[in-house]
Amino acid sequence: MKKRRKLFSTRNPFNTQETEACFVQAMRENCRFQYRNCAPYRKLCRHFKFRPGDLKSVEDLGRLPFIPTVNFKRHKLFSVPERSLLLQATSSGTSGHFSRIGFLFGDLWCGLKMVLRIGSWRGVFSMRPAHYIVMGYKPHKGNQTAVTKTAFGATLFSPALSRTYALKYNEKEHRYEPDLEGVIRALKRFAAGSFPVRFMGFPSYTYFLLRQMEERGIRLKLKKGSRIMLGGGWKQFYKEQVEKEELYRLAKKVLDVDEENIIEFFGAVEHPILYCDCVRHHFHVPVYSRVLIRDVDTLEPVPMGQVGLVNLLTPMVKATPILSVMTDDLGVLHPGSECGCGLDSPYLEIIGRVGLKDIKTCAAGAAELLQKM
Repeated sequence: MKKRRKLFSTRNPFNTQETEACFVQAMRENCRFQYRNCAPYRKLCRHFKFRPGDLKSVEDLGRLPFIPTVNFKRHKLFSVPERSLLLQATSSGTSGHFSRIGFLFGDLWCGLKMVLRIGSWRGVFSMRPAHYIVMGYKPHKGNQTAVTKTAFGATLFSPALSRTYALKYNEKEHRYEPDLEGVIRALKRFAAGSFPVRFMGFPSYTYFLLRQMEERGIRLKLKKGSRIMLGGGWKQFYKEQVEKEELYRLAKKVLDVDEENIIEFFGAVEHPILYCDCVRHHFHVPVYSRVLIRDVDTLEPVPMGQVGLVNLLTPMVKATPILSVMTDDLGVLHPGSECGCGLDSPYLEIIGRVGLKDIKTCAAGAAELLQKM
């Protein structure tokens, strides 16, 4: 995977224009491996009359057969023996099913280089110790979800003095339960101390915490250097989702954390690329991936500025055929120049979510084909 290594060694993580050729080469290289080593993927490609050699330019990425994310929730797809996997990660499984994605050493090494590049660009690394408030799951032996692993990994961005979790596992009931009261008690102790506090986790629980503090008249002043890092989406709480500006207002009011110190991440276990918002809170596409927006009816790629289904592409993972995955998210791709932060890379705006069961085109056909394998 020489082309993949070259792509993930790119110094500027947002130089998408000058890395187009390298990206296509890395995708072709990975596609060839999946074609040779994953029978279901090879059958899918043959069904759509596509071969790895057909990937010659950026325009050809739109022809690459994609796999709907729902398929990974129903079937395990690996291109290497499962015993050779260094790590397996799962989705949260809020729908009752969860995806299982495998990783080899080379996959994880590329991921580490990506995190270091993106994290350095956004300034999330610090040598100053901090207390961590994880607005997510406390690690448990039965929890292999990627969101839990990612949240814990974020507590390594600076030396962790402590880790306080909002969701704790109840051994008797065999389920996770929220403990916002415990988080509030910890915040009061940390605010009286000498070190900053770093949040990491679900925006939903972060919002519920801040709103509860506001309603109870709790006002704290966290130390300089405190940050709120959000990731994982609103999941089952999509009906309670609020505008980002409301969350920024609450963070300033009850914790004295400015908007500039609030950072949001976007990603998926089926597409383990780190999307981190810029200073204007837009998700610019990094060199490690490309994003296509497809028409809901025809599934043909649409121009920038048009709403459609979000198709995510990356050559990062060798162990699982996730080169091109179709999400059930509606989104818009904007030119980087519209942002104003200085990055030229296009940025992705997530509009909402639709069910793949409503799509009666070749996406459903691909799903049905894979189910028969």
